[in-house]
Amino acid sequence: MRAEISETIAAALRRQAPEGWAWLEGRDRLTGFAGAGRRFAGPAGFSDHEAELLRAAGVAAPEDWSLAEAARAWALLAASPDEVPRLFRTGDTAERVAILKCLALLPDPAAHVGLAVEALRSHVQDVFEALACDNSYPAAWLPEPNFNQMVLKALFTGAPLSRVRGLSDRLNPTLVRMCADYAAERRAAGRVVPPDIALITGGPP
Repeated sequence: MRAEISETIAAALRRQAPEGWAWLEGRDRLTGFAGAGRRFAGPAGFSDHEAELLRAAGVAAPEDWSLAEAARAWALLAASPDEVPRLFRTGDTAERVAILKCLALLPDPAAHVGLAVEALRSHVQDVFEALACDNSYPAAWLPEPNFNQMVLKALFTGAPLSRVRGLSDRLNPTLVRMCADYAAERRAAGRVVPPDIALITGGPP
């Protein structure tokens, strides 16, 4: 499966950015990861077949990937589990976003739960949303307390709950109670309650 996904991404890169692909293919993958932002621009442009394969492998929204993100994902498929956190901690926002978008594709996804939990503490909204929104990884791998905290932070920061993949499958009494308490606190303070909280509480905001 990993080889098929690697080739799927490579095919899109060859087709969409042949010069960038020639550069990337000639570098070691960690160098390619770091330099992808300077060599690739624009949307990834996966074909319907390529997007279907990526969704089957765990990518929730391949249509939202950029070419640079696709190039970085291709590079990361050969990275060791200990290299990924290091790249995340030393990377810029775009690099961190790319890593989070492809976590479900990486060898041994369970090994990156700690990195995901770290990412959820980020104060950079793009980094938080790269994991919380349109990403299959949290629902598949995050422990319940961390998943619940992610959903509550989405409410705090305005990230749409409709973009939290697998939310209905991960509903649990603690999460429902936390969100009901949050809504009650907002109402008591005369503040607007996010309408999409109904996806969790089942009632009006």
